[in-house]
Amino acid sequence: MSRRRIGFWYRLAAVIAKPPLIVLFKRDWRGMEHIPADEGFITAVNHNSYLDPLSYAHFQYNTGRVPRFLAKAALFKPAFVGTMLRGTGQIPVFRETTDAANAFRAAVAAIESGECVAFYPEGTLTRDPELWPMVSKTGVARVALLTKAPVIPVAQWGANEAMPPYAKEKKFRFFPRKTLRVLAGPPVDLDAFYGLEPTAETLRAVTETIMRSVTELLAELRGEPAPDGLYDPRKAREGK
Repeated sequence: MSRRRIGFWYRLAAVIAKPPLIVLFKRDWRGMEHIPADEGFITAVNHNSYLDPLSYAHFQYNTGRVPRFLAKAALFKPAFVGTMLRGTGQIPVFRETTDAANAFRAAVAAIESGECVAFYPEGTLTRDPELWPMVSKTGVARVALLTKAPVIPVAQWGANEAMPPYAKEKKFRFFPRKTLRVLAGPPVDLDAFYGLEPTAETLRAVTETIMRSVTELLAELRGEPAPDGLYDPRKAREGK
């Protein structure tokens, strides 16, 4: 089974992004031993800052296994950014269109060829007031059941302190110097779900199992207990 080489475009992205990350932030990286050395796999990552992808990509780049992200199609439109995203093999997601399924097919093909596909299952920045993971979309579960590839849960914390989500003022808060914390855990045990029909109920159960693992890792990073259950913004709007 082959795997994607780091390649020119990823190395160029690293040359551009790593120096400011190294200068502006301290790092607390743990769990690199859980990143598979050769086979295709999935990572499921929490999302609480627009800086998250840079923080997580820096962590995983240093393991020698580069991630392919599922990214909003709109990000591919600017010429330079689009060229970089395509060159590094990122996967465009055309939300709420007939092309949306193409992203999942591309993710499955990448994993089966020995690559890593990174999911932000929440689909957007968490809406939880305390920045815990929220109820997530089921795409990661669908791909996990199709490929039976290892699903590595990853928690990150610290980028939100430099660039808080939904802040009224879009200002970076670099000083005092923040620490980017990333923790990868062992593969999520999904054996009980393999062989089941991918019904909506099954996909939700798989997604919740994955996100519980991510939340437990985040609680370890934050040094505080996680809340019971995942925040559901729909129920919050309805006052339930």
